[in-house]
Amino acid sequence: MYKVLREIHLSYGHRLVGHQGKCRNVHGHNGRVQIEVAAEKLDKLNMVVDFSEISRTIGKWIDENLDHVLILWEKDPLVPVLKEKNEKILVAPENPTAEFLARWIFDEARKMKLPVSRVTFWETNDSCASYQA
Repeated sequence: MYKVLREIHLSYGHRLVGHQGKCRNVHGHNGRVQIEVAAEKLDKLNMVVDFSEISRTIGKWIDENLDHVLILWEKDPLVPVLKEKNEKILVAPENPTAEFLARWIFDEARKMKLPVSRVTFWETNDSCASYQA
């Protein structure tokens, strides 16, 4: 099995509803996402996939949807207040944990027909979550 990995950096804010620690407050991260793509055999150029294809597809989606955005759970009481003030937020169907974000990015990459095998979402330099099917 051949695998390649592309790393994408982002800055985002979030909070975790129901969390008993610091993460219950709105806060931000400079995170990174590692997109791992795999194939049994290489293409005609001797690649799994061109790195630029990863950037052009899921990298662009991350940039347009997650970078410099406040990500909140749809049940967060701040959602209606911030929407009323026309603030840029991304409303997620679940609490925006690193685990959820890794799975969400994985699913979006699959929709783009990328042969993604794993997504690792680094919330900080020493804390990450991964998702693979």
